[in-house]
Amino acid sequence: MSVLVPRQRTIGVRLSEAEYAELERFCVQSGARSISDLARIAISRYLNRATEETSLILAVSQNAAQVKELEEKIAKLSSEIAVLRAGPQAGADPVEGEIS
Repeated sequence: MSVLVPRQRTIGVRLSEAEYAELERFCVQSGARSISDLARIAISRYLNRATEETSLILAVSQNAAQVKELEEKIAKLSSEIAVLRAGPQAGADPVEGEIS
């Protein structure tokens, strides 16, 4: 099987004998072609998860800002409704936009 994307960069990791043996066992169990493939897949998944988490954090932050804005608008509307329910006060200026 040919490699579709040529690999030109390498990284090195030092492992104990026990760690390497465990990695070999996991490689066989997972069906990876080699330890290099297994490491590449694991790194890729880690990076994708980090990107997804960053996107999720951004979305939550944007939603929080929208919720805060809506809460402020609700508070303003509630205040305006209370003023309208109270009716005109003696000697008070009419509410802006109110029909006489």
